[in-house]
Amino acid sequence: MLTILGFAMIATFLVLIMMKKMSPIAALVLIPALFCVAVGQGAKLGDYVIEGVGNLAPTAAMLMFAIVYFGVMIDVGLFDPIVRGILRFCKADPMRIVIGTAVLAAIVSLDGDGSTTFMITVSAMYPLYKRLKMSLVVMTGVAATANGVMNTLPWGGPTARAATALKLDAGDIFVPMIPALGVGLAAVLLLAVVLGRRERKRLGTLTLDEVLTTETVTESQTVLVGSGGGSDRTRTNSGGAGTGTGADAGDARGAEAEGDEDEDEDEDEGFKGLDPNRATLRPKLYWFNAGLTVALLTAMIMELMPIPVLFLLGAALALTVNFPHMPDQRARIAAHADNVLNVSGMVFAAAVFTGVLSGTGMVDHMADWLVGAIPDGMGPHMAIVTGILSIPLTYFMSNDGFYFGVVPVLAEAGAAHGVSPLEIARASLVGQPLHMSSPLVPAVYVLVGMAKVEFGDHTRFTVKWAALTSLVVLCAGLLFGII
Repeated sequence: MLTILGFAMIATFLVLIMMKKMSPIAALVLIPALFCVAVGQGAKLGDYVIEGVGNLAPTAAMLMFAIVYFGVMIDVGLFDPIVRGILRFCKADPMRIVIGTAVLAAIVSLDGDGSTTFMITVSAMYPLYKRLKMSLVVMTGVAATANGVMNTLPWGGPTARAATALKLDAGDIFVPMIPALGVGLAAVLLLAVVLGRRERKRLGTLTLDEVLTTETVTESQTVLVGSGGGSDRTRTNSGGAGTGTGADAGDARGAEAEGDEDEDEDEDEGFKGLDPNRATLRPKLYWFNAGLTVALLTAMIMELMPIPVLFLLGAALALTVNFPHMPDQRARIAAHADNVLNVSGMVFAAAVFTGVLSGTGMVDHMADWLVGAIPDGMGPHMAIVTGILSIPLTYFMSNDGFYFGVVPVLAEAGAAHGVSPLEIARASLVGQPLHMSSPLVPAVYVLVGMAKVEFGDHTRFTVKWAALTSLVVLCAGLLFGII
């Protein structure tokens, strides 16, 4: 019964948010609460929620101060050269911009933290997508999938969990997987090409001067990084955040792309892009801010201190040095309070979902049922089974639940048929491209929140591509004899 109710709870949640019948926060709280009562454990709901909140509180703290830190770095102009460089390389070509999104997300993912990756990627690429009227779910989908492939780094989490659960060396798991993961990253780049060509066909290609020139619109809206020094021009705003190519601007706004979301007028009016003349710029402190960011990321990779503490110290130092006056500090914190509240609220709401899923025993029963459903004849192929199961299981449960609860059982079953625990551990990494879009991953709320994309739209668009990427990694592992 708990197995059925567990799958039903997850299915209900996904259906309601994809159909936009409930907001993610409301669905994450109310649906598990109702199912907790349905299984007869309503009296323990408070305990489950408190346990879930306790488990996710460090993550929420990390996200709060990370958003403030990177928000300040955006304000002071740390990422402006990145945006200008990407724009010049992409030459206002939607296909190149999508490829640039994948490359940037993959490179930044080297720090091993998904939230940091999404904050930097969205900060750099969001103005480009808005200015060219590109589909924002393309950006979130490509960034999440690229980060999922790179999330298998030994310091990224899943590999370390697999190594701990099976008492193996993380290097023995990860290094042989590099060719397969390389193929997976190539698949992401191919996906970026396909989606980029679709966007190019829908929107056309602007010239570099058209994009770099700052325009004045009827709502006094500031447009993307005017690094080219062109003069202002006046046009009539049709309600979008950017234009297409001249006469086809209205057609571009009306064009339908898969997962493309409606523009909100208030959101457009508030969109400032990266204004090259904003008062918060600190060009004299550029190298200090760059050095501070590199030092922060290095400390994260080397695990010198807990990540929430590092971001807390980094945010405090960045605010103090860049904005020494108290009114300016309060203004910067207030400017990013909306993102902080949305993301941290989503994390604590997810704590209700994960707390009920774990506390009631649903997740354990679901895992046991799936493992028990494997035919005995599949024993010699347990590595393949593990790879296939990792795709849905790491989406429907946390990495901790999968690697510490399911993988040891699969490894034990495989060992009885001569399958090495190393093969099981490597195969268990296959599902990570999809995992990064799971509603149980706090970082995904940073991604969709900063990109102003509905979580349901992101899910509907991304799941199929991420699952396909996971299958490509699995097939590459089999082809290379790694799995």
